[in-house]
Amino acid sequence: MTSTSSGTSPLRVADLGTLAVMAFSGEAPDGDMPYLLAYSLGDGDRGPEGSAAAIRQLLIDNGMPVGETLVDGSRKPDLPLTLSIEAGRAVVGMPHLNAQCAAPPEWLAAVGKRGYAYFLFATRAWPVAEPGKPVAPEDLTVFAGDEETLLSASHVLLPARSPRG
Repeated sequence: MTSTSSGTSPLRVADLGTLAVMAFSGEAPDGDMPYLLAYSLGDGDRGPEGSAAAIRQLLIDNGMPVGETLVDGSRKPDLPLTLSIEAGRAVVGMPHLNAQCAAPPEWLAAVGKRGYAYFLFATRAWPVAEPGKPVAPEDLTVFAGDEETLLSASHVLLPARSPRG
């Protein structure tokens, strides 16, 4: 199956590997910030490097720059990325991909107050963080705060909506 294609080569979903999304919150000067981290385990058909390249292409094809640019999703109505809050879960959608994860109460409170989450889609593989298994806070900090992760990711302030909104 192919999904969105670029001018160079089509994106093969199998190259993405296992994708996961994690909701967490962190302290910010103006109150708790709700974060969503999307990442691959790097187990795609072409390994971690192939997964990184496929994710990078997926992001670029969908208008989400990779690097230091922060996209404000509220100012970009054509951004094909959505966040819904449904029954205590964060549900992220984009063409050819949908993911959901349990959202901790403090994350739900922070997204309720702000109306958005800081979405970080990492191109760098994170095989340690298997879906459904707990991740130690220090492991999350090391991965999500690493310069290589941050500079090779897409950063979006993603408005949250209810299923009816």
